[in-house]
Amino acid sequence: MAAFDTSRTTYGSDRLAGRIGTFFASLIGAVAAWNDARVTRNSLAKLSDRELEDIGLVRGDIDAVAEGKTVY
Repeated sequence: MAAFDTSRTTYGSDRLAGRIGTFFASLIGAVAAWNDARVTRNSLAKLSDRELEDIGLVRGDIDAVAEGKTVY
């Protein structure tokens, strides 16, 4: 006669699923951050030098602003 123990849990698969979920969440976050920086960079690049000066930037600041760094 066979008996099945249904009270046991599988520990390894739960941790693996968590790591896979964390990996994909990190990947999606990185893609979203890259896209935000790309959109910001393109928008600022379309402005004239005069328009950039009005908001306190120069053309060389665009990459730093797009990456979220502080520009002085």
